[in-house]
Amino acid sequence: MKTRIKELRARYDLTQEELAKKVGVRRETILFLEKGKYNPSLKLAYTIAKVFDSTIEDVFILDDE
Repeated sequence: MKTRIKELRARYDLTQEELAKKVGVRRETILFLEKGKYNPSLKLAYTIAKVFDSTIEDVFILDDE
């Protein structure tokens, strides 16, 4: 799964640490999400999308491999 988290963080001027605190996870979780090494729970995906005033589909892109 690909994400636009890094791009959105830059737009909202947020560090990984700041985003992690807003959504209640560790910074490493945000790092792994950005690198596509971790698939979030639906609740986490929704919370991250809400921080960016976006939909889950706008933040997370499903790879059809």
